[in-house]
Amino acid sequence: MPIRPLTFRELLDLPFALIQANIATLAGTAAAGLVAAEVVVVVITGSVSNATDGSDAGTAWAAILSTVVCAWFLRLLLRGVTVPVGLASIAGERIGWRAALVRVRGVAPALSIAQVLFSLIGVAVLVGGGILIITFPFAVIWLGYLRAKRFLVAPVLFAEHGSHGDAVRRTKLLVAGSEWPLTGLWLSQRCLFTLLAVPLLAIPWFVSDFSGTHRWPVIVLLTAAALLLVAFGEIVEASTRVVSYIDLRCRREGLDIRIPSGTAYGREDAR
Repeated sequence: MPIRPLTFRELLDLPFALIQANIATLAGTAAAGLVAAEVVVVVITGSVSNATDGSDAGTAWAAILSTVVCAWFLRLLLRGVTVPVGLASIAGERIGWRAALVRVRGVAPALSIAQVLFSLIGVAVLVGGGILIITFPFAVIWLGYLRAKRFLVAPVLFAEHGSHGDAVRRTKLLVAGSEWPLTGLWLSQRCLFTLLAVPLLAIPWFVSDFSGTHRWPVIVLLTAAALLLVAFGEIVEASTRVVSYIDLRCRREGLDIRIPSGTAYGREDAR
């Protein structure tokens, strides 16, 4: 629990400390989800390749679309596990992935709605802003602002429950006046993920230069690298949402202030 308002640098750093404190649970969940997603991608891509007699276009589209769909579900899983684990850790409670999934059940519909809207808004803004190259950077900034306005929906759902609409209204109340700092935080993390993506996605091409261009090994390595990046990014982002939620509640509502109970006052008066 923070004892003072967190600085921008601390909001960037503390999510990694939160991840480190729960590394076994988060890494295990990510590994299991990543393996399952990659198996699904390979099976779908292989089936489409066989159905199209090894068509390069058919195989490529099958790999791309199946990876996108599996990445979406992987993000939903990791967000559903990381947020309750992070909230419990800050409260001084250690929970595993099983307990986290139990807590997901109560908010699964609202969390799914938030994830669907999250994806639709992202696609709409980036596609609309990407029509002209010159407008794309502004579209990314605008998307970051829209993300900031709903940045705390997932932590609010787990910590305070309620419907998706209630969580959105509560989030807008908490982030009011802090949208642009949160936008900067979101953009900074996107820059970090981009720097990680370049070498990670280049590994399959580097390997193919030595082993020869074998289509299936390259497909498996590329899709696995993409899913790994998605998993890492979601864990970091979900942890950032948790830290930001606690910080804003402490700033606006004094969540970190301990108020003595009436019984304690009575005892003091009696003395």
